[in-house]
Amino acid sequence: MDNSQENRGVRPLPNLETKFVAANTLLSVEKPAQLPIRSPQVINVEDELADVRRKHFTARTPQTKEKYRKLDRKLREELSGLLKRDGFPSETTEKIANWDLYDQNAAADWFDSEWMFGITDGFDVVIANPPYFQLQKNGGKLGRLYEPSNFDSFTKTGDIYCLFYEKANQLSRDGGHVCFITSNKWMRAGYGKKLRDYLVQNTQPVQLLDMGPDVFEATVDTNILLFQSVIPENRATIKSATIKSDFDKQAGNIAQYLNANRTAMEIPAQGEQWAILSPEELALKRKIENVGIPLKEWDAKINYGIKTGCNEAFVIDESKREELVSQNPKSAEIMKPLLRGRDIRRYEVQWEGLYLLFLPWHFPLHGDPTITGASQEAEEMLRDCYSAVYNHLLQYQDRLRKRNRSETGIRYEWYALQRCANTYYSEFDKEKIVWQEMVTRGTFFVDRNRFFSLDTTRILTGKNLIYLVGILNSRFFLFAFRNYYAGGHLGSRGVRFKSEFMKLFPIPPIAEVNQNLVHQLETRVERILVAKHANPDEDITALEKEIDQIVYSLYDLTPEEIAIVEENIV
Repeated sequence: MDNSQENRGVRPLPNLETKFVAANTLLSVEKPAQLPIRSPQVINVEDELADVRRKHFTARTPQTKEKYRKLDRKLREELSGLLKRDGFPSETTEKIANWDLYDQNAAADWFDSEWMFGITDGFDVVIANPPYFQLQKNGGKLGRLYEPSNFDSFTKTGDIYCLFYEKANQLSRDGGHVCFITSNKWMRAGYGKKLRDYLVQNTQPVQLLDMGPDVFEATVDTNILLFQSVIPENRATIKSATIKSDFDKQAGNIAQYLNANRTAMEIPAQGEQWAILSPEELALKRKIENVGIPLKEWDAKINYGIKTGCNEAFVIDESKREELVSQNPKSAEIMKPLLRGRDIRRYEVQWEGLYLLFLPWHFPLHGDPTITGASQEAEEMLRDCYSAVYNHLLQYQDRLRKRNRSETGIRYEWYALQRCANTYYSEFDKEKIVWQEMVTRGTFFVDRNRFFSLDTTRILTGKNLIYLVGILNSRFFLFAFRNYYAGGHLGSRGVRFKSEFMKLFPIPPIAEVNQNLVHQLETRVERILVAKHANPDEDITALEKEIDQIVYSLYDLTPEEIAIVEENIV
């Protein structure tokens, strides 16, 4: 610094208005299908506009800034007219004319790097922490907004951040780099398949860091992906690492951790999930998939529990049940013994004596396929035939009407369950496996008492349930599902047994070669079920350890592979 100079010789910051833009980068302006050759007039105006913005960047006085801003608007309007003459849509030319880059309180509902920054060959670097929103939220509003943009990664059940990955690649120059931090669910979730395929086909991934749980104060597990915007010539490897419990987030350095723990992950083929694995873990995962058949290919069905939309109205205890039945005996017909997720344990349940008022859409006319909306006739019949239940629900009428406002009272009656398992509620009356979706370890139970269950649970019906529940409650399943198929962890210890991931898990088929092992497994499971039924506090540790060893044998694991499992179970 020079104390003899004004401001000690330090130049003030330039005017940064034209360098920061607030815009919806996922939406572009429409251009002619075949861009015309730029006319000399268009080129001249664009050059003048660029010169005005350069001068505004270093302008010192408010008067000078205002002069260039007025000139900018005049040139934008002139450019708009010239582009319209050359075949650009009127909507596009109006957006260009009206976009005021000097207004820092305004945001554009479109983005174009050429009009906004004068960049025609892409950015060298694109970095972002894009928003996380499901496209199907708010009745699918975002999905309808972005579907016409024809993103390859678009799926109605997906998340908006997937589209940002693709848009960033489009905005990058050939050979440019993109680095994002996002939820890591795209790596394994079904909605991420299109994004995974897009990245494999159109980019060269360079580095992937799966942050796992608890690294940042975030509600989702995250990852950092760095890729280069080039069409890959071959499937290469990507430097990768997973931050595990040995990382000290207070004093740790992420870059150092990556260098110390990175592995060369083989970029998966199209359609495959992405998992950061050591060569030994990758070999184990492939072995599991060679031995087993995905659960979705078994004679089994996985379904959601029931969503009431207002548990206070539809879930009743024993005393309320007796009261309603005493008022109207027909009430008993629609009362189902009910399980919540918290009631389910490993191989057992602790039923709290709760019941569900099972009122599917259009009840009691729910068997009439001609009814397509809320039926006044159905409500009148409910009131007449099940008066006690109807009067009980009346006290919750206001709350029930406020559930899903786009459906309640429109697609179904105010007194009906929000999601009543309309096409599969008969499955609840069958022998089935029931489990809580979000837990720290598996809580799979074989239900032979025809329980209904809420939406915090999932149910599986079909054959070989005793065999399946033994595998699902094993240590091996917890390890393999959590690390290879769960779509990411749930906090530092949790796991989410979502239906879409459960369906992918490979289970050894029952065949002549493993009949003895299957029999041993089923025998021990039955012993556990009998013991738990007689005494919920019965210690089954020894039997569970025997089951774990049988499951290892079913997957033909070596001592070294068993060690990988045992050393990595949280």
